[in-house]
Amino acid sequence: MSRFPNRRWLVIPTDVTGSIDFNQVLENSVESLRLSIDGTETFVKYEINDVTESYEEYTVDSDNPGEYITSSYKAGIYGRPDIYNSEYTEYNHADILTLLATDAWSSNSENTGSE
Repeated sequence: MSRFPNRRWLVIPTDVTGSIDFNQVLENSVESLRLSIDGTETFVKYEINDVTESYEEYTVDSDNPGEYITSSYKAGIYGRPDIYNSEYTEYNHADILTLLATDAWSSNSENTGSE
């Protein structure tokens, strides 16, 4: 099992980093982003919630005891940042480690195992 089963990494062009809402990702600022060797790509990481089946949840209405509030949840992936675009590649933990070990992302002296 993956060390980070709900974490995803989104590889994006560096020219869109100004559109990142840093409240929605696990990085702090543009300066904290790791760049590809050629400087054309970077990535952000974030946590997702993968709802595999639609369901409803019922809670007691605190304003009207004896009545319930129904909340419906549709199947889907939730938690992706606004910068998410299906044109960009989204990776899981194992796949991002493989990518970061390539010549495009690391020199021979870099250690990529801590991402």
